Amino acid sequence: MTPKERYKKLKQHLKDENPVLLEVIQEYEKLDKIAHSLGFISEEDSYTANISWWPLISVLGTFSAGKSSFINSYLGVKVQQSGNQAVDDKFTVICYGNNEKPTTLPGLALDADPRFPFYNISEEVEKVASGEGSRVNLYLQLKTVKSDNLKGKIIIDSPGFDADSQRDSILRITHHIIDMSDLVLIFFDARHPEPGAMRDTLEHLVSKTVEHRDGDKILYILNQIDTTAYDDNLEDVIGAWQRALSQKGLISGNFFAIYNEKAMVKIEDSAVEERLKRKKDEDLGRILERMEGVKVERAYRISKALEDFAKEMITSKLPLLKESLNRWGYKVLFVDILIILISLGAIGGAWFLGYIPPKPPVEMLISTAVGLFMLLLFVHFKARSLFAKKEIQKWQESGDEVIANAVAHNTRWYKPIFRIWSNSWIQKASLKLESIVEYSRSAIRKLNDQYVSPSGGIKED
Repeated sequence: MTPKERYKKLKQHLKDENPVLLEVIQEYEKLDKIAHSLGFISEEDSYTANISWWPLISVLGTFSAGKSSFINSYLGVKVQQSGNQAVDDKFTVICYGNNEKPTTLPGLALDADPRFPFYNISEEVEKVASGEGSRVNLYLQLKTVKSDNLKGKIIIDSPGFDADSQRDSILRITHHIIDMSDLVLIFFDARHPEPGAMRDTLEHLVSKTVEHRDGDKILYILNQIDTTAYDDNLEDVIGAWQRALSQKGLISGNFFAIYNEKAMVKIEDSAVEERLKRKKDEDLGRILERMEGVKVERAYRISKALEDFAKEMITSKLPLLKESLNRWGYKVLFVDILIILISLGAIGGAWFLGYIPPKPPVEMLISTAVGLFMLLLFVHFKARSLFAKKEIQKWQESGDEVIANAVAHNTRWYKPIFRIWSNSWIQKASLKLESIVEYSRSAIRKLNDQYVSPSGGIKED
């Protein structure tokens, strides 16, 4: 699907849902055009591919942490199998459907639809596991469920996370959905009193999220705390998990403790039962409140992401690209000047030694000039290609494919080399990007107008 077709589908999707986002999508088109012209993304790519255009809640965790039971309880429908052993090895995208019974569709339904967060995910899988991109059905499935709680949002249930056995492709998908989600629920099992035994899981599910630029969207949930009733050590268990999380970088933040009343253990001590229930009700209420607010948060997140993409180009990508192109251009220019000086020296030496007569014929002057010009062209383009490859390799080795691709784009043989020393192309791109940044901020103000009225309904100037 081309970016043009993608934008058409997204505009149809947003037309009736939120007019502000329909305007924002037009700014994403402008952003794509700028990025295409600079070589930061290919003509087939779009920044909209990094955004979930439906509110997205992801549920991650170990296989025994009660993720599926939590989802079934929230939906009021048993859509996911649950148990103490791994029962599903796929990422399951769950969205609203009109059929009375849940319907399961293959992963290809997600890979081909730009409205879903896994659009073109087969390409991401292929990058880390050659040949696996064509087997996307092994990693993903789509389920439709008739549940009012699903209207206007998508839930993703991850396979049970066993870090020792995770393949690179599974980790790539996990990191992808964390980036795309409006809310991430990471579940841990209170029945494992020694969080140190979960070190690998903590490494992948916590260490990779605590430094996320939007860390407030990530909730860490200790589930099945009813199992602490026998020893009446809820605070000790919670404290042990909080210390384990803090060792991975989570200093403070969204930590909750809950259990499922339908699957809870029998608690003999009524005081303990009341204390656990009070804790569960309070934390579960806060979790559900965040889940219900994802539609509003998603609108703000999309607008803010537009600003972030543009500002990243202004403050980071453009300066790095200019620095790299300057370095490349000066090397090529040095070789050009060196060849000219060597050629002129050779001609002068030949004239001094008598190989060239004092008054050479016109034919000799023309042939010498043509030969010199052809030599310069040959050496110039060889130098361009050689130094460009070295710059590209440098960025690839550092892991910055965006700059590597941009250097390749801007050092093509037909691109004039002297343009890189002109600030006009940087200034024009920066001005356009600044305009997008300002629009993003105005879009957030428009969203505020939908939800906020400081004047209490009084008309403001």
